Amino acid sequence: MELESFTLAPLDYLAIVGFFAMLSVVGYLAGRGEQAGSTEYFLAGKKLPWYVVGGSFIASNISSEHFIGMIGSAVVFGVCVSMLEWGNVITFSLLIWFFIPFLLAAKVFTTPEYLELRFNAAMRQIFAVVSIISNVVAFLAGVLYGGALALESLFGWNPWFAVIALGVVSGVWAIYGGLSSVAWTDLLTVVVMILGGLTITVLGLQALAGDGGSLLDGFRAMIERNQATQGAWAEAVNTNIQNLSGGDSDSYDRLSLFQGATHPIIPAISFLPFIFSVSIWYNVLNQFMIQRVLGARSEYDARMGIVFAGWIKVFLPLITVLPGLVLFALHPEILLGPWDQVKPEADKGYVQMLQSLVPVGLRGLFLAALFGAIQSTVNSVLNSTSTIVTLDIYKRVFRPEATDRQLVRVGVISSVIILAISIVLGGFVGKLGGSLFEYIQSLYAFFAPPFAAVFVLGILWRRINGPGALTAVISGFALGIAIKLYLNFGAEPPAWLSPYANQASINWFFCLAVCIGVSLLTSPPKPEQVTDQLTFNWRKMNIFSGLGDRWYTNVVTWWGLFIVTILALFVLFSGFVL
Repeated sequence: MELESFTLAPLDYLAIVGFFAMLSVVGYLAGRGEQAGSTEYFLAGKKLPWYVVGGSFIASNISSEHFIGMIGSAVVFGVCVSMLEWGNVITFSLLIWFFIPFLLAAKVFTTPEYLELRFNAAMRQIFAVVSIISNVVAFLAGVLYGGALALESLFGWNPWFAVIALGVVSGVWAIYGGLSSVAWTDLLTVVVMILGGLTITVLGLQALAGDGGSLLDGFRAMIERNQATQGAWAEAVNTNIQNLSGGDSDSYDRLSLFQGATHPIIPAISFLPFIFSVSIWYNVLNQFMIQRVLGARSEYDARMGIVFAGWIKVFLPLITVLPGLVLFALHPEILLGPWDQVKPEADKGYVQMLQSLVPVGLRGLFLAALFGAIQSTVNSVLNSTSTIVTLDIYKRVFRPEATDRQLVRVGVISSVIILAISIVLGGFVGKLGGSLFEYIQSLYAFFAPPFAAVFVLGILWRRINGPGALTAVISGFALGIAIKLYLNFGAEPPAWLSPYANQASINWFFCLAVCIGVSLLTSPPKPEQVTDQLTFNWRKMNIFSGLGDRWYTNVVTWWGLFIVTILALFVLFSGFVL
């Protein structure tokens, strides 16, 4: 797939400059005075309204691995990639009904702090260290590399220069204004991302419809070609059936959400365990996502913010998956090259669509959307990682008596150091080869299962104790390493073990068993570790506060509609309708 030369008109540069100018104004105004204290700097003074909580939650989630990697994976594997968005219905529901009440009632700044209250200090320190490592390696480095890949493809920038430029420009508001600057700039960013992403989707469908055709004609053409029953589209799929399915299948359905047990990225058999492991770790335990929830001005704002985020997730595949389906419909030859080159080539899909479909004068909007996605994630991860470094390591281990001003200063300094390390690592991600999206997802699948297992058990069952949780985490990481070694050096490992989702599922079930077994064989936890603020009270059902006064603003109303919409999408893309 040869890329055309890419040019920008003055209007494009105006759009890009205008976006970053607005971002700077919002970041400056929101961050004024936020270095006055730790609550202001790390939790935005606990005054974020629901629309900022939800918008920031999504903006932090969308980044270069979506515009670059997720679209690329959709080019290769089809609509099943949407499961990584729509599957969040379960996690978001648990977050709304179970996790938010406990995290807010515990009055914690960080999730490692919650783990100490529920289990022990060792759990807090291990999770803090692992969070810092995963944030730098899986999030920041991957995101910066994805953005650099786009700049290299678009303008021929040196990758190292691109990574450095993106890191510096993206990190400034997290360092200056803490969570308040991050959350409010995220809200602006998510609007630009959605507008830019939807516009390129529309242009792609128009390209499929041809001159005089409607968007509906383009959609029909996209569906027909992704069914891959004839022509180059059938050849592209039939040539790679075993690679696409991950096994000895004789067919592959690009329009089905539900794939076989050996599917490389979305095996249906691991859907629920993957949700309870990776998705819970990512959306609940992961500090850079949950921090805006902890900064909400009320329990209602926290819950309604997640409902709002859920509705955005409903529509996200329109900008992160559908363009991949369009690109396959336009260029099925992407799948006809050597398989080890198919995924990296597909990762260039978003950039290719910018070059071939977007007229000069509008390209600036899409570049603003792409770079906005990068800066929002970098900002969020920087702020949350510095929070963990400051509160869970510096204050907890070295300076328990540190003043608020000292904590904020450490937060600023640690942000700068973390950004510098991430920039260096970001320059090396491309050396690993393969898909950017799969690189990041495979790291999630390694870090997530042990902590997700003990967190869920710890909230739902008061008999779970610190020794059980600690043993499960340590043995879970040992199992994860053993699986990786076996896959790389073992003799003919089974095909079903290769998908990272299956590895995460196995590890999660293993950690559940270890945590339960060790907890039952050791002493029960102390009474202060299993209060109603830290564990679910099945008698009191302490989950029904903060739902809203009127039915049309009630959390239950909008959450219920969200559930129904997701179920309808599951049926539509079940493999039996389309």
